[in-house]
Amino acid sequence: MNNKQKLEWILYVEDEPDIRAIAELALEEIGGYRLLSCASGAEALAAVQEQTPDLLLLDVMMPGMDGPETLHKLRELPQLGKVPAVFMTAKVQPSETAEYLALGAVDVIAKPFDPLTLASQIQDIWNKAQ
Repeated sequence: MNNKQKLEWILYVEDEPDIRAIAELALEEIGGYRLLSCASGAEALAAVQEQTPDLLLLDVMMPGMDGPETLHKLRELPQLGKVPAVFMTAKVQPSETAEYLALGAVDVIAKPFDPLTLASQIQDIWNKAQ
């Protein structure tokens, strides 16, 4: 018997419109997930007031509130305290990845990502986090 929760809603925060559009296509059309897609950390904080996602997918380098700060602010909300978080970044040196994991992320996806495998990567991360 499988007691794992099904991954349905993903909060995706990415400031670059082209990257966001590709990831949206990959996650919605290929993966079949529903997205709360936001262009900034501030936008994400407003969006989660009405919808609680199953997974947080955050760009690291964003103007204003970066990914780590966004995660910190999201974690202050009771409904998001234990929601798994994943960072997406081009900064994937071992020390950088270790830092993201220490911040509470369950995994890190390297940019550039493969749009054809992004949904399966997310599902694998979700399965491991359950």
